[in-house]
This record gives sequence, structure tokens and C-alpha cells, in this order.
Amino acid sequence: MNDAPSAASPPVKTSRVGLIAFLAGTGLIVLAIGYRAFHPVETPEMIAAAQHARPTIDQLQARADKDPRDAKAWQELAYAQFSGGAYEQAAKSYRQAIEGDPKNAVLWSAMGESLVMASVRDPMPPAAVSAFEKAYSLDPGDPRARYFLAVRKDLSGDHKGALADWLALLKQTPPGAVWEGNLRRTIEQVGTINKIDTAAMMAKVDQERAASAPGAPPVLTAGAAIPGPTQDQITSARGIAPSDQQKMAEGMVERLASRLKSEPGDVNGWVMLMRSRMTLGQPDQASQALSDAIAANPREATRLRSEADILGVH
Repeated sequence: MNDAPSAASPPVKTSRVGLIAFLAGTGLIVLAIGYRAFHPVETPEMIAAAQHARPTIDQLQARADKDPRDAKAWQELAYAQFSGGAYEQAAKSYRQAIEGDPKNAVLWSAMGESLVMASVRDPMPPAAVSAFEKAYSLDPGDPRARYFLAVRKDLSGDHKGALADWLALLKQTPPGAVWEGNLRRTIEQVGTINKIDTAAMMAKVDQERAASAPGAPPVLTAGAAIPGPTQDQITSARGIAPSDQQKMAEGMVERLASRLKSEPGDVNGWVMLMRSRMTLGQPDQASQALSDAIAANPREATRLRSEADILGVH
């Protein structure tokens, strides 16, 4: 293995800020601020309503304990635990959620992420690798599983293999996806450290993306192709406590939901709302968003249902 520290290692082991920034873009952690889709101003009434409705960890635990196979309840508990920095507990809760929904790739990759964040010495514990591999087997398009499995290759010394996987992920990244900038920086950093010309590689990927046939059916984005935060906004968000990050994220989602009531024809907005609800551990509200979106846009029902399937919204 290369003695030089890998650019993928710090996000996993010593500097999880970079990892969180990447995951924020994928929608796996709603930390990023400044989405242009969330432009309406949040009123004091909306803030108060969101805070009033937010259940405590104890309440979520009590709800989950009622049924060991209630995947939604355990997912909500796991998300809240992860947001509060209780990564080991989150991993256990995701494990329990999987008992009720074993074919849900998102739950498997979320458990793997929690295990990575909980690990003190091992940047990629075997249990996490197994979880990512399971997620990938269920959904080869899961960006979190793909990212972390590439990290594993980089940590093992297979830098070229890791770069190939990240470049493949970049190639399939919808233009404007909020994780694109962080993914590019990971590729650049690993290339620089290991003296690999990634600029030429990314240029080739960009050419292939640009050469996509005009008029082709729109690529399903699962809400990813939403303009993301600026670098200054991400930097500011890094200093915010996890509990405050969650409040911020929930406030943004409520603003989006409010906007869609007056702009129900924004199909991309509905997809983003479904994704955000799932990320926040609110599957029931994600399902309601799907129903509302189809009711408002019956001609887009096929696309909306396809996007919902990708997100695990039922």
C-alpha cells in the first residue's frame, strides 16, 4: 500500500467533514444549505411548527420498540441517532430496519456509513464493507455504496481502480448534481497524491457526458439534479452542531413543501421533496408527496413513480 496518505482516507478516518460534504450532495445527509429550490423565506410560524412536530430520540425509540420489524420506524430512529453523532447506535437501528425491509439498498448503505463513522481505528471496517457490498448487489446505482467501495480500493492501494470507479460514478452523475464538485475534488486529490493525470480522465468523461444524444429521454435523477450550495455555504455549515444541521435541513424541506403548494407543476421539486423526506427518515411523508405530485401532474405519473422506485418510496 502506498505510504502516502490517500485523499479518500481523511474523510473516512481523520477528517469526516469532507465525507459529510460529499454525502450532503448525494442527499444521504441533508447538511448542505443554500439550495435555490428552497428560495421562499422561512417564517417564524413554520420554524415553530417544525420544532413542535419533531419527535425526540426517546419517542422514536419507543415507537420503534413497538414492532421490531417496522422498517420505517427504525429508519427514522437511525437517522435521528446519526444526525446526533450516535453512529454506533444508528448502525444498530439501521440493522433492525433491515430486518423489516431486507431488500432496501438505502438501508444497507446507510448502515455501512454509520459503521464507518463509528469506527475509531479502522477506516473501513469489514462489517461496513459487507453492508456496502450488499447495497450494491441490491442497487448497483446506489451512489453511497459506489463511493465507499471505491474508497476501500484506494485504501488498499488500488488507486487506479478507485479512480476508475469514481470516474464511472461521475460519468453517470446528472449534470448539476450537488455532489459533483466534491466527487471531482476527491478524484483530483487522489490523482495528485499518486501522480496520476486525472485532468485528462475527467475531460474525457465530460466529453462523453456532453455527447449524449439530444432528444434522448430525460435521465431519472431521484432529485439529485438540483443546484447545490456554494463552497462558502458548505464551509459555514461545517461549524454547525449536528442537531442544528438537522433543524436547518428540516427547515429547508418544509420551505420546499410550502413552495410546491403554490407551484405544484414543478416536477423536479416534487422529486427533490421525496428524496429529502426519505433522507430525513420520513417515508410516510415521502409517499404523500408522491401522491400529491401525481395528482398535480398526471401526465408525469410514469416518471414520478420511476423516481419514487429509485428512492424506495412506496
